[in-house]
Amino acid sequence: MRLSFFKTAPLAAAAVLAVCGIGATHASSHREAPFITTSPKVDGTDFYMFRSYETGRSAYTTLIANYVPLQDAYGGPNYFSMDPNALYEIHVDNDGDAREDITFQFRFRNALRDTTGKTLPVGGEDVAIPLIQFGQVSNVQDANLNLRESFTLTVVRGDRRRGSAQAVTNAANGATTFDKPVDNIGAKTIPDYTTYAGRHVYTINIPGCSTPGKVFVGQRKDPFAVNLGTIFDLVNAPVNVITDRQFANAAPNTIDDKNITSLALEVPTACLTQGNEPVIGGWTTASLRQARLLDPTPRAGHQTTEKTGGAWTQVSRLGMPLVNEVVIGLKDKDRFNSAKPVNDGQFLTYVTKPTLPKLLEIALGLPNIAPTNYPRTDLVTTFLTGIAGVNQPRNAVASEMLRLNTTTPPVPLAQQNTLGVVGNILAGGNDMAGYPNGRRPNDDVVDISLIAVMGGLCMANGDTNALGFGAACRPSAVPLGATAFQLHDAVDQSRATLLPGFPYLATPIGGTQ
Repeated sequence: MRLSFFKTAPLAAAAVLAVCGIGATHASSHREAPFITTSPKVDGTDFYMFRSYETGRSAYTTLIANYVPLQDAYGGPNYFSMDPNALYEIHVDNDGDAREDITFQFRFRNALRDTTGKTLPVGGEDVAIPLIQFGQVSNVQDANLNLRESFTLTVVRGDRRRGSAQAVTNAANGATTFDKPVDNIGAKTIPDYTTYAGRHVYTINIPGCSTPGKVFVGQRKDPFAVNLGTIFDLVNAPVNVITDRQFANAAPNTIDDKNITSLALEVPTACLTQGNEPVIGGWTTASLRQARLLDPTPRAGHQTTEKTGGAWTQVSRLGMPLVNEVVIGLKDKDRFNSAKPVNDGQFLTYVTKPTLPKLLEIALGLPNIAPTNYPRTDLVTTFLTGIAGVNQPRNAVASEMLRLNTTTPPVPLAQQNTLGVVGNILAGGNDMAGYPNGRRPNDDVVDISLIAVMGGLCMANGDTNALGFGAACRPSAVPLGATAFQLHDAVDQSRATLLPGFPYLATPIGGTQ
């Protein structure tokens, strides 16, 4: 299957490209596994990887890993600093072998001002204040901040634990420590949060790269759109709503008032690819130390109760959106979060025999609407290897990760089709840079994936196995027929608020209500 085929069979191409999300169909990856609900600071919510579409930055690739889900802007007085006892990572596989070749590691430090914290004279004694700010904030390391949040960034080439590690430095002064902006406390504390946060976008020198990149870590408005409560309440919406692509009965985005914390990198594309292979795979993980002791009498300071030790233990993993949330069985969700892509064969049954279509039969009260071509080799081929001629590396080892063809030209935000390559082909446009060819913040992965999991791929494959997904993958195996192409989650992703350039995700909602 080659790109030239897509030009002559747009509907087929739409279904092929729709499948990469498998069952990632109902929400971004918030609270997706039992253990991670106990450690929200290391809960990865979304991962994005795309050619930079900011004007003049097309030679770069942007990678964004979002953490700490469902942040209420008013969640003070401590707000949502990152975990200094965790290791946050973004991994890149640039040869298709399902193993990381480049890893960017983020480590955080949260330090009280002047070690002991800000005090005020009260009754003849200096007494520590209870807040993280004691005046208006506008600058990096502002004197009115009681807490300094900072991070280091390391690039590791080869194995994430045994490879060659080097510090990423600030291109302006050679520093190896970067400041993170405090969360958007509110309009009185930070009158111009956009400008304040912008002062924390750093130009960086990455060892092994001849051209500088950029980094930003800080709170952002959650870009994902979903009617979260309704969906998980057994899809508590009328069938006519989820099959009406005109959004005449659009549902509210229930996480529209939530923030997340973004780890955003813009890296020269030439530093991510290897040889003549243009396709890269990416995913993000978070790890905690294997052992933890709690001090019953913690010393004065900031976050001193916990003492950690032992090997790093991966507890969060995210590549393709929502695989763990709605594809992996409940009993294996923690296992998936701890697994590496190279070992994904253990989860194969969840792809070849997905339960989501059967659950939709129950939820919608529509028996016998699930596709019948088992095993779902159509999903396996596209989901685990990438799509030939689109985003499949030459020597792909089957594994779950987001894959991006770095030779596909980027498209400015205003011209992007929210259905990614799917919508572009149906519309006869020029946007081949969207999901599942990577993922941009504005790509509606929910709708794309619903179409796929409910049989859109087999509708396109036809009775002649035109796309090579197996003779059983044919229209007669799709009870919904052409209706599969009309499915959506009743929420319009195009309403998401985004920036036209790095770090792309919008200014977070402030605490002032």
